[in-house]
Parts: sequence; structure tokens; C-alpha cells
Amino acid sequence: MKYFSLYRIYTIVWLAVRIFIEIVFFKKRHRGNWNDKVEQQWEELLRRQAHRYKEKALYLEGVMIKLGQYLSTRKDIMPDIYIKELTDLLDQVPSVPWEKSKKVIEDEWNKPYSEVLHEISAKPIASASIGEVYRGTLHSGEEVAVKIQRPKIGEIIYSDFRAVRIVLWLARRFTKLENSMDLSLFYREFVRTIGDELNFHLELENGLYFQKKYEDFPGLEIPDYYPEYSTKRVLVMEWKEGNRINDLAFLEKHHINKYKISNVLLESFLGQLLNEGKFHADPHPGNIMVKADGTIVLIDFGMIGVIRKRDAMYIRDIVIGILLKDYKKVVDGIEGMRFLLPHADKEEIERVLRMLIETYSDNGLKANDTRVVEEIMNDIEKLVNNQPIQLPSEYAFLGRAISTFIGILYSLDPEMDLLEMSKPMLTRWLKENSEGAKETVVNFAKSSLKPLVSLPNQLQQALEEPRKYREWKRTNEIIKMKHEMVVSRKRDAFLLCLLSCILIYVSFYLNQYYLLYASSGLLLISIAYYIRMLLQHRRLMDKS
Repeated sequence: MKYFSLYRIYTIVWLAVRIFIEIVFFKKRHRGNWNDKVEQQWEELLRRQAHRYKEKALYLEGVMIKLGQYLSTRKDIMPDIYIKELTDLLDQVPSVPWEKSKKVIEDEWNKPYSEVLHEISAKPIASASIGEVYRGTLHSGEEVAVKIQRPKIGEIIYSDFRAVRIVLWLARRFTKLENSMDLSLFYREFVRTIGDELNFHLELENGLYFQKKYEDFPGLEIPDYYPEYSTKRVLVMEWKEGNRINDLAFLEKHHINKYKISNVLLESFLGQLLNEGKFHADPHPGNIMVKADGTIVLIDFGMIGVIRKRDAMYIRDIVIGILLKDYKKVVDGIEGMRFLLPHADKEEIERVLRMLIETYSDNGLKANDTRVVEEIMNDIEKLVNNQPIQLPSEYAFLGRAISTFIGILYSLDPEMDLLEMSKPMLTRWLKENSEGAKETVVNFAKSSLKPLVSLPNQLQQALEEPRKYREWKRTNEIIKMKHEMVVSRKRDAFLLCLLSCILIYVSFYLNQYYLLYASSGLLLISIAYYIRMLLQHRRLMDKS
């Protein structure tokens, strides 16, 4: 049943609608009387919802698992209870029976697998949402890892994309999620990234790219690949013996220096972040191994992001701004990367950044400085909630990669001071990229001199600013109030439509024709009311 497209779409959309309805009714029921008891009930509701999502994801597989893994890293939009529950999706993906995987590999090779492999493990060594990895041996005696795509996963995922599109449409119409990210662009980026994972030819290409990138990088290895045996659904690579990077018992047993491997990891990731090119968008512990001699092995290059030249320039500006404690430069870089929407209070953002960075610099902030971290996170949360800040869709997977990577580093050493560790690497990088640094300095000089040239005009504008600001603020508040009112009415109309549909079904089932006529009339009225509110909302958006 779970492989039928309509069933999957219905199940995914209904799961999202149910979560939405439960949240709306709970908040309306307890509006104005929120206390500790209600807070506990709220947390319990979220826990049930997150568990329900995880169970459905493990049953349906496909995009549900990928989306759950992505949401488990979005602390800016997801409650902690959801994140704790959804994190399990990284390790609990059920495996596929060998006979089905065997059919995939033989269909791809057009011959029995035994003609290529001398032997292969009876069960997968690792199981993920897109594929599974088996350990095998070629007839030449070389040990290999064979990644086989899950049967029908392509059909499943492209079917799920339609369901996700419906869910995001509902989210755009009835929630404030659009304020924190562009959902349409996120959907396109999500489809592109996950779609690329289905093509193992692209993963082979990415693996060869990183192999060349790190061929002379001490302490880091990328497996060799076998293009002659690799297809769109099967990938064959060198077998690397090692354990997960966060296996502390393994590190202790082999006397591996955690500070040293942290430095290697940090330098390799900063190299991906600061330069134009590709970056590993899924650096969770299962994709970063460590060998007994302390060498790090990066694997699984199916999910890859790209740092464009323009983005690399803005990231460089942010880095230089942090090193020089020029927080205006940092804010300008963030704005250039389109994190700030119009009318953002740059001075307030600059203040929070200064506090955050100087706390790091002066106190050597570490992961276990819980009180300081909590205070800073509260300030950042207020900033995100009160300021027009968004996460551009093209950076969604970059943010996920950074947060996952930082979590790995702190799991190795909670006492780690990331900023202090990064300074020598950043300084060395700036020297090696002096041309880009000079360009940034020249741009900074131009931007510093420009206010002096335009000073007379700025004085005139300053005299007009208070009046203009009061008028803008008054107009903005009125539009915001109307917007919230119309959105609330749209939401009520939508819920009334759902209730009418339920009543129609119940009355038809019980042969209660009077109730059927009444609920049908209610449905027509609620649809007309919804359309009216929709048109009114569009007119309001056009004015704003």
C-alpha cells in the first residue's frame, strides 16, 4: 500500500494538516491562560506529533525521512522536542531484503553480480534513506563498498515531492513560516538536492572532485572509486576500515588525539566554506570516519552544495569583519547574502553580533558554558523573532551542514574554543588569498569614504527622518494588523471547510439527509468566505 502514489500523498498531507489543526485549536483553547500546566500539555502534544511523524517516516521512507533529517537541524524554526525525536531518523532507517537489492544490482550490471564480485556481505553494513552499503570483494582481491539504491525509491521520492508541494502551499497560506524562509525557493532547492542524490553518476563525479581537492591534505582521505562498475543506481568504491568520528570509545582505545583530528576536520571544512566550489552538505557522523591511525575518511558525496563566487566574497567579508572586529562589515556581508529583509534594524543586529563574538573572544566560550550559551541563544532567538530575518533557500543545506559539523566538533571535545582554533587557519587562508583580501579592503575603503562625500545630503535627510519614520511605522502597523486579521479569517474558513467535509461524510454514512443538506450548505458558505478572504489578502499584499 505504501508504494501507491495517491496513498502516500494523502497520508503525508493529512499528517501535516492534522499537526496544523492540533496546534491551532490548542493555542485558541488556551489563549490568555498560559501557565506551567498548559506548558506541560503543549510539550506533550509536540512530543506526540513528533513521534507520530517519525513512525510515519520510518514506514513510508522516501522524502519523509529526508525532510525529517533536515528539520532535525533547523533549531530556528523547530521546537527542541521535535528535534530530539527526529534526530533518530539518522540511524533508524529499515534495511531492504537482499533479494530486492540483488535484483537492482543485476539489472544495472546486466549480468549476475557474481561476475564482478567474488563475495558480498549477507546484510547491509549501513542503511540510509536513498541507498544501502554492502561490503564486498572483487575477483582481483580488492575490498570494496557497494552502494545500492533502494528499490522504487525514485518513484517514491518524486511522488512525495507532490505531497511536499501541497504541504508547503498550506504552510504558505496558513502559517508564518514564509516570514523565515522563501518556501517556493526552498522547495526548488529541496527537489534539486534530493533529486541529485538519486543519480549515483553525480555522486561519483562529486567523490572524484573531493578526492582531487584533498589528495595532498595531511590526515584526510577520500576513497578511490570504480567508474567501470558504477551506474546510476550502483556505486562501487574502495572499502575503508574505520569507525564513526564520534565513537569516543574507539578513539580512546587507539589513543587518537581528539584535538588533532578536530583541527583536521575544521581546516577541511573551512576550506570548503571559504572558497568557491562544492561543499559536503551532509557531514553527519555516519559520513565521517576515523581510522585506527587517526586518519579521517570522508564518504557519501550524494548531497552536495555549491558556494558561488559572489557568496564566497560575502563570506570572506564576514570573516575579515570578525577578525578586525568590524561588525558593520559583518552585517553588510549577511545582508549581501540576503539574510536580511528590508527595514531590518542593522544596529540591533550589529549589537547582538558584537556581544556574541566578543563573548567568544574574551571568555573563550565553550560548549559547556551553558549559562552564557543560553543567554546568547535567547538574544539571538529574540533577534530572529523581532527582526525581518530570513533563511534564503540556497543556504538551507549550508546551514544544516554547519550546525551538524559544529555538533560533531563539540561531541569530540566540549571544552573546545572554536574561534580560537579557527584564527590561525583563517589568517593563513587570508595570506594565501591575498588578491581577494585586497579587493575586500579596497571595497571597504570605498564604502568608508562614501559617507564623507554625501554628508550634506545626509544632514538634510536626517532632519526629515523622524517624521518619515513615524509615518512609515504607523502605516506599517496598520497593514500588519489587517494582514494578521485576514490570515486569521482565512485560517478559520479553511478549518470550517474541513469540518463541513467531515460532517458531509458522517451524515452520508448515517443516512442523515437533513444534516447532509445543512453541512453541504455550510461547505459552500465556507468556500465562498475563504475565496473572499483570499482576494482581500492578495489586495492587501499588493498594497504592502
